[in-house]
Amino acid sequence: MEHAAEAIELSKLAGGIPAAVFPLGLPVLLIRLGAEVFALENRCAHLGCPLAGGRLDGYLLQCPCHDWRFDIRDGRFIDAPELAVKTYAAEIKDGKVFVRIPL
Repeated sequence: MEHAAEAIELSKLAGGIPAAVFPLGLPVLLIRLGAEVFALENRCAHLGCPLAGGRLDGYLLQCPCHDWRFDIRDGRFIDAPELAVKTYAAEIKDGKVFVRIPL
């Protein structure tokens, strides 16, 4: 079962700039690229460093602590695809971004 939790007004989510939000209290990172919004856990799979301060290059987000790179589309760590951060479905409705959180 999932819950679509409101995360942010779409107008406040700038393109290409990661935004930390906390739907239902969970640390989630939103990234808007064009018409798409990606949602992933805002903690690196390595040592839990917040990914919000990371550098975005296309679909790759580089952790600010130890340079691990994750694909924001599926959360996979580029150098070892068996490692990943959680991803969540994001949807835009009525000018707001909602994140589907498993209950």
